[in-house]
Amino acid sequence: MNKNQDSSKPTEIASRRAFLSKTTTAIAAGAVASKLAFPSITLGAEDKKKLKIGLVGCGGRGTGAAVQAMTADDNVELTAIADLYEDKIMKQQRLIARQNPKAFNVQHTFTGLDSYKKVIDSGVDVILLTTPPAFRPAQFKAAVEAGLHTFVEKPIATDVAGVKDFIATGKIAADKNLSVLCGLCYRYSQNGRELFKRIHNGDLGEIKAVHSTYYASLAYAMPPEEDRPEGMSDTEWQLKNWHNYTWASADGLVEQAIHSVDRASWAMNDEIPVACTALGGRQRPNNVSNTYDHYHVTYEYKNGTRAHVDWSQYGAGTYKENLDHIVGADGTATFGDKKAEIVGKNPYRFRSRKKTNKYQVEHDEFFASIRSGKRHHDEEWVARSTMLGIMARHAAYTGKKITWEDINNSPEKLVPDDLKLDGKLPVRPMSIPGVAETQNA
Repeated sequence: MNKNQDSSKPTEIASRRAFLSKTTTAIAAGAVASKLAFPSITLGAEDKKKLKIGLVGCGGRGTGAAVQAMTADDNVELTAIADLYEDKIMKQQRLIARQNPKAFNVQHTFTGLDSYKKVIDSGVDVILLTTPPAFRPAQFKAAVEAGLHTFVEKPIATDVAGVKDFIATGKIAADKNLSVLCGLCYRYSQNGRELFKRIHNGDLGEIKAVHSTYYASLAYAMPPEEDRPEGMSDTEWQLKNWHNYTWASADGLVEQAIHSVDRASWAMNDEIPVACTALGGRQRPNNVSNTYDHYHVTYEYKNGTRAHVDWSQYGAGTYKENLDHIVGADGTATFGDKKAEIVGKNPYRFRSRKKTNKYQVEHDEFFASIRSGKRHHDEEWVARSTMLGIMARHAAYTGKKITWEDINNSPEKLVPDDLKLDGKLPVRPMSIPGVAETQNA
């Protein structure tokens, strides 16, 4: 441990406030106006200013984001890292340092549920928020209030209340002219940008249907209760296995297949669907938890077009696929990590001699915006896509057709107000459609 390290392990996270009214027209219409009332001291910073980066959350995605941020600009340094556990920080910072030792200058490490506050107070200019998504609305608010440019991993919340909180903070970021980058990375992909530009320019004609698939590998199976270390609290046990609890992860559709939800929305030029129906459940036993392992979602649009999203997380021996099929009056487009093509009246196939990494591109553009003074603002469309994912989850959990107005007026709030690391936290029941007492909302 270095001499500046704070090894305390606080037990409380700050209470979340109630934000916004039930109306959320800011998601649907909602441009967040860029103002110059409170300009950041680092927006438009000259190249000679060294930008200090702080990382909150040392999972795999956090490690990747740190490396990409350190690579995105020639005059930055990673100076502070936070996580719930010290051993995780020690392990991951060695990996990060090996990737870019020139930009690695970690002087502070912090642990505990409120460690993000200490990173903010350590003097960083840019913060990367990659903890479980339950914490992102509160962390985003604290970072923006402190005047920091912020990377927020997807999804940006796990419940309706969290999305509304995020939107309210996004307006503050706009007022302060702070750049915001969010982790829906496919919109930064070279092949995706070219393909979807052609789709929006009419190369497929009128869109008739969208079908997005995300058949994934099994991830983070829930261990049995007897594996819980003696004396470990409910809260800490759930946080160590956060993918398996809706309040912490948002469930697999929103936590992982939000990419598919977002790409389907992208195909529809971000038009808001009028309604959503969905099926879901769990086929693989998963001990004491409450998330599903498969979904089939249908979004309905006002012109009759339907967009379907299928997701599963079954594991070894099952079919894997991550593709989008967009059917138009004049052809069909297919998009994936290694594929972008149109078959039909206006045939097209993406080819490029120079391959780019979408994760790196998003950070390159983020830091370029900070240097140039032109605000990067992902918050509106990422909030909308997160709400679309929550809309589908709500439809599957309840077995009802959910309208856009329904989800925007939902009182759903899953994240506890006063979360204590050593506290009791009963597990909500697995949602059963039609059984009101099992509903998260």
